Amino acid sequence: MSEDWTAVSKVINERVNELGWRQRELAERSNVSQAIVREIQHHVVERRRSPRTLESLSTALGLHPQHLEAVLRGRKPPEVDEPVTRSETTLWSRLDSLERRLDDITDRLDDLKSDLTTVVEHVRKSR
Repeated sequence: MSEDWTAVSKVINERVNELGWRQRELAERSNVSQAIVREIQHHVVERRRSPRTLESLSTALGLHPQHLEAVLRGRKPPEVDEPVTRSETTLWSRLDSLERRLDDITDRLDDLKSDLTTVVEHVRKSR
């Protein structure tokens, strides 16, 4: 699947100009770092971005939340009032996945704590 970051940059720049904003204002309104906004606006670094980044920028610019993602993928952007279509990579599914991973990490840390307690007790007894 081809990605068109130049088209994303163009949409962002046109919309920022329409709104009369500066780069910093877009960064603040979207909660995206100014460095990332700069990279995307000027298309200086082409790298995979989180869908949340494009969604935050789209929303801050008053566009449909999936507007920039559609532009990136070469699809027709949805109208502002269209419902948001969710895929398997939605925020909620990502949060659920992170929660499961945190549970696993917590279990492992509990096991390590137990093992460490056993080692400390053993070392104390052997002194």
